[in-house]
Amino acid sequence: MVVRLVLGLAITLAVFAVAGRRAVQLYRIGRAGQPVEPGRTSGVGKRVLAVTTEVLGQRKLLKWSVPGAAHFAVFWGFTILFATIIEGFGALFDRDFHIPIIGTQTWLGFLEDLFIVAVLAGLVVFAAIRLRQSPEREGRRSRFFGSHLGPAWLVLFMIFNVMWTLLLYRGAQINTGNFPYAHGAFASEAVGKLLAPLGRTANDVLETAGLLASLGVVLGFLVLVLYSKHLHIFLAPINVAFSRRPRALGALLPVYSGGKEVDFEDPGEDDKIGRGVIEDFTWKGMLDFATCTECGRCQSQCPAWNTEKPLSPKLLIMSLRDHAAAKAPYLLATSDEQRAALHKDVLAEAERSLVGPAGEGGVIDPDVLWSCVTCGACVEQCPVDIEHVDHIVDMRRYQVLIESQFPKEAHTLLRNLERAGDPWGRGAQARLEWMAGLPFDVRVLDEGQQLPEDVEYLLWVGCAGSLDENAKKTTRAVAELLNEAGVSFMVLGGAETCTGDAARRLGQELLFQELGKQNVETLNNAGAKRIVVTCAHCFNALGNEYQQLGGDYEVLHHTQLLSQLIAEKRLVPVHPVDAAVTYHDPCYLGRHNRVFSPPREILAGVPGVRLTEMPRNRETSFCCGAGGARMWMEETIGVRINETRTDEALATGAELITAACPYCIVMLTDGTAVRKQQGKAADEVQVVDVSRVLLRSIVDPR
Repeated sequence: MVVRLVLGLAITLAVFAVAGRRAVQLYRIGRAGQPVEPGRTSGVGKRVLAVTTEVLGQRKLLKWSVPGAAHFAVFWGFTILFATIIEGFGALFDRDFHIPIIGTQTWLGFLEDLFIVAVLAGLVVFAAIRLRQSPEREGRRSRFFGSHLGPAWLVLFMIFNVMWTLLLYRGAQINTGNFPYAHGAFASEAVGKLLAPLGRTANDVLETAGLLASLGVVLGFLVLVLYSKHLHIFLAPINVAFSRRPRALGALLPVYSGGKEVDFEDPGEDDKIGRGVIEDFTWKGMLDFATCTECGRCQSQCPAWNTEKPLSPKLLIMSLRDHAAAKAPYLLATSDEQRAALHKDVLAEAERSLVGPAGEGGVIDPDVLWSCVTCGACVEQCPVDIEHVDHIVDMRRYQVLIESQFPKEAHTLLRNLERAGDPWGRGAQARLEWMAGLPFDVRVLDEGQQLPEDVEYLLWVGCAGSLDENAKKTTRAVAELLNEAGVSFMVLGGAETCTGDAARRLGQELLFQELGKQNVETLNNAGAKRIVVTCAHCFNALGNEYQQLGGDYEVLHHTQLLSQLIAEKRLVPVHPVDAAVTYHDPCYLGRHNRVFSPPREILAGVPGVRLTEMPRNRETSFCCGAGGARMWMEETIGVRINETRTDEALATGAELITAACPYCIVMLTDGTAVRKQQGKAADEVQVVDVSRVLLRSIVDPR
C-alpha cells in the first residue's frame, strides 16, 4: 500500500510539474497577442449556450454522423470516466475508497463500463476512418493530408492504453474485494472472471500494477495533450466560448488595433493595420491556432483546395500555429540581451515574413492567401469555431494597405472603384440603362429628395444589376414582379455607388469605408428604411456591414420579398415552366446569412418546375468562385471553381441552372459556356436567376 502511494504521488507530482510548465508557456504565448475587439467577452448567456450545444452537445461534429458518433462516445467517455480517475487516486490512499454518496450505486458502475466500451468502439471507428482516408492512398482528397499523422496514431494508442489498464485494475479489484460496485460494471466483471483463476495474490499484484499503470497512462496522456494537437481537449471549450456569435460569418470585423477600432481618418501612430507578424494577431487568434484539431473538415469543404489550389484552411492555421510556437522564445524574451542569446533557429524564425513566397521563407505563400474566396465553408465546418476568414482578410489588409502587395488584376478593380464607383469603371451615368425596355416607368429619387411615404421599398440595384448584361435581366425581372404585385418602389439611380464588398474582402478596408460612408450618407439622407437587393454581396454589406458605419436598415433579398408576395397571393404563378431545375446557394446569401428556403419556395410554387438538389447544397453549398474579390482576378492555378460547380449542376440533368446572385450567375454562365463548347452540356441549358423563372410563370409567355 505504501509503495503504490509513494509511486503514485511521485508520478503525479512529476507530471504536474511538466504539464504546469507547459501550460504557463502556452498562456504566455497567448498573452503575446493583441487585445480582442469590444464585445468578444460580453453576452455570457449566449456563450454558455454555445459551449453547451457545441462542446457538450457536439452539434457540429454530429453533422458527420459516423465520425461524429465516435467522437461523441470518446468525448463523453472521458467526461464520465473522470469518476474513475477520482476513484484511482482515492485508491492510492485507501484500497476500499469510493466516491461519497454515489460511489457504490449500480448505475454509476454500469455507466463507467458502458463508456469504456463506447470509447473502445470509437477508437475502432477512428482507426478505420484514418486507414480508409490515408493520405498515402487518397493524396489531397484525404482530409488528413498535411496533418501530423504520427501523433494522431499515438493519441489513439494512448487512449486505448487508458481503457485496457482501467479494465485490468477494475477486474483485479473485483477479485480482491476492493471494487466499490456490487453490480452493474459488466465489462469489469467480465475481466474479473478472466483474472479470477490466477488467485488472490496475483490479483493483488495486478490491482496495484493496473492502478499505477492506469494513473501513469492518464498522466502521460495529459503531457502528450499539452504538446500536441489534442490540446483542443482543453482549449476547445474556451475557443467556442469566445468565438463570434452567432457565427463568424456575414459581416467582417473592422480593423482593430490594441482592442480599438482604427480611425482611418485620424489613425494613431501605434495603430497596427492588419496582421504583418504573428504577434499582430489577437489572443483569440492565438487561441484559434492552438485549438486546431487537424481534423481536416475545413479542408474537405474548401473550394480552393478541392480545385487543386494551395490554400487549405487547415494547413494555413497549422502554419500559423507552428510559426507562433517556433517564435515563442523570441516573443517571450523581455530584453534585447535575452533575444540576442537565443538559438539561431529561433532568431531565423523571428525574421521570417508572415506572408511571402515559401521558397524565400515565408510562413504563408501569397498564392495561399489570394486563393481564398471567403465563402465561409471552413468556418461553417470547424467543430471548434476557428475564424479562418477573419485571419485571411486581416493578413490581406496588411499586404494591401501597408505592403501594397496584391494580385495585379486587382489594380483595375480598385482603380475603377476609386474613380467611377463601380468595378467596371462605367460611372454613375450608366446606372439607369437597365430600365430600357420596361413596360412601365421606374421612379428615380432625385438628389436631395426623401423617399415619399407611399414608397414601400428602395430597390438597391447594385453595380452588377445596373451594368452587367445578365444581371440587368434579373433587375428588370424583379422590377416587373414588384410592379405586378403592386409594390411601390424607387431607385437611387446615379446616386448609388458600389457597396465596397469586393474592396473589403480584398483587404482594401480604407476604400470600403469611403464607399460605405458615402452610401450610408445617401441612404440616410433619403430616409431609407426598407431596402430590397438582388445581389447577395450587396445584401450582406447593406444589412450587416453598414451597421458598423452608421447605417441601420431592414434589408431584404429579392427572393425573400418575392416568396413573401407569393405567400400573400400578391403574385400567383399560373403558367407552367416545364423544366428540370437545380438551385445553387450563393455563399453570401446562404451560408453567410442563412437564407436557404425563400428561393426554393419560389421554385416550388412555379407549376411544372422539377427541382433537383445538387449533392452539396444549403450549408455545404460549393462556391461559384467569385467571392473574396476573386470575381475580378484570373484563376490560373488548378481547376476553375466555377467549372467544378457547373459540373455538379449539369449532373442533376437540369435544363435551368438557377441562382440568386449576379456573381453566381456570371460564374455559372461562363462554366456552362465552356462545357457547351466541349460538348458536355446541351445547348438548351440556361443559367438564370430565380426571379426570371417566376416571371415566366407570372407573365403569359405568349
